[in-house]
Amino acid sequence: MFGIPGKQAVTLTPAAAAHIRRLMDSEGHAGLRLGVKKGGCAGMEYTLAYAETVDPLDEVVEQDGARVMIAPMAQMFLFGTEIDYRTSLLQSGFEFRNPNVVDACGCGESIRFDESITDGA
Repeated sequence: MFGIPGKQAVTLTPAAAAHIRRLMDSEGHAGLRLGVKKGGCAGMEYTLAYAETVDPLDEVVEQDGARVMIAPMAQMFLFGTEIDYRTSLLQSGFEFRNPNVVDACGCGESIRFDESITDGA
């Protein structure tokens, strides 16, 4: 919907693709659905859920056997994002490197987008 022909909306690091593949294989899901919602101290939060089917309006990103479906209303917020999966001694999880984010809360769970993007949402 909001993409540039020939360019994926989001990219996955090898670690993120491998983890998504493992989740798809172990749970038998079609992929993960990525979105954003209002919430948190900075105003917006990422959402990530198992997807059983592909919605016709989803932007589908397939990379190295992993599949991510981007909800239609989230596409403008996520374009250009790199998704990584990191494991440390204390935690593991997905990290989003999103060029559209202008601020984040201290815990990193909540984000704020450029006003020019959110004015139309």
